[in-house]
Amino acid sequence: MELETVTAAARAAAGEILEKAKLAPGEILIVGCSTSEVVGFAPGTHSGPELGKALLDGILPACEKRGVFLAAQCCEHLNRAVILERAAAEKYGLEIVNAVPQPKAGGSFATALYAACADPVAVEHVKAHAGLDIGGVLIGMHLKEVAVPVRLQNRHIGEAVVLAARTRPKCIGGERTHYDERLR
Repeated sequence: MELETVTAAARAAAGEILEKAKLAPGEILIVGCSTSEVVGFAPGTHSGPELGKALLDGILPACEKRGVFLAAQCCEHLNRAVILERAAAEKYGLEIVNAVPQPKAGGSFATALYAACADPVAVEHVKAHAGLDIGGVLIGMHLKEVAVPVRLQNRHIGEAVVLAARTRPKCIGGERTHYDERLR
């Protein structure tokens, strides 16, 4: 698989979700990724550090350009912990835990983000504003409560299915309630 093709597809997916979710500076994009799925295998069976870096090379610059924090969901060996910059953890009052991802214990994408961060930390839980799920790794546990599916133009990176979601505030009240349509 051509790494440049993977980077380009990841860049396009990140750009599209950032735009459609209207993420503001300081908000969080969570990405869960199975590099094994990208190359057509079951999760956790063919971790690819070079592939994790290629995906990060497409996604991280798009986030940095918008001032959005990138968070990476680790694999089940780290109980789906999240890697992100310390500044994001501090901004959102997230409890830092002690774990350093590795390609086969955390995942190649999370490992690549950990290496790229200026001050990386792991946390157990985050409530991100939007997310990309590359390969069916189930990022829903790390999204804010009301998640809205977002259809991307390109729904694959390599062999992996790519799903996206944004979040919105809860609509509360009854039949007489009026809503701010900008928040839907």
